[in-house]
Amino acid sequence: MDLDRFRRLPLLGILRGISADDVAPLVEAVVGAGLEAIEITMNTADAPALIRAMIGEADGRLIVGAGTVLGTRDLDAALDAGAGFVVMPVLVAEVAERCAAAAVPVFPGALTPQEIFAAWKAGAAMVKVFPASCFGPGYFKEIKGPFADVELLACGGVSSQTIAAYFAAGASAAAFGAGVFRAEWLAERRYHLIREEVEKLVLACRAARR
Repeated sequence: MDLDRFRRLPLLGILRGISADDVAPLVEAVVGAGLEAIEITMNTADAPALIRAMIGEADGRLIVGAGTVLGTRDLDAALDAGAGFVVMPVLVAEVAERCAAAAVPVFPGALTPQEIFAAWKAGAAMVKVFPASCFGPGYFKEIKGPFADVELLACGGVSSQTIAAYFAAGASAAAFGAGVFRAEWLAERRYHLIREEVEKLVLACRAARR
């Protein structure tokens, strides 16, 4: 993952439970909306194959990574598929260590100050604060007090209406998932609705960081 590229538009889409038929239309939808980074979770059926297919379909237009990586077996499968970054809902030390050694950006999940600090010390590119919406933007402001140098990624309940508040409170990036990649829209192949929602988030992200 080109972290400089991600920092220019620090917005991450999370795909879970998609099928091979979704790959091409989803790539066109999110690229058309301006998104540049997306993950496929490893608890999605055939995730490595989907990651490989999305990388090929995107042809450099998207940074594609793996999410919900909970062990080295998942990590090996993700990296073999070409994943450019790794995301976890928690800190799995051996995964973080392997990523750091291989210079693969890793985004471990954390919530409490102790967990956030541990994830950062383990070599996180950014620490994914999850679930962010349970505590809100004010929590980020409090965390940034003692941990001014720790980069935080807000994940869980972030929307185009709330993203600016997270950035104002100190978040370095934000992620979104099922609220945009809705199961019913995927089932009905209503990819234009997904594109519209991603566009709103992209515009809100850019406006918040001016």
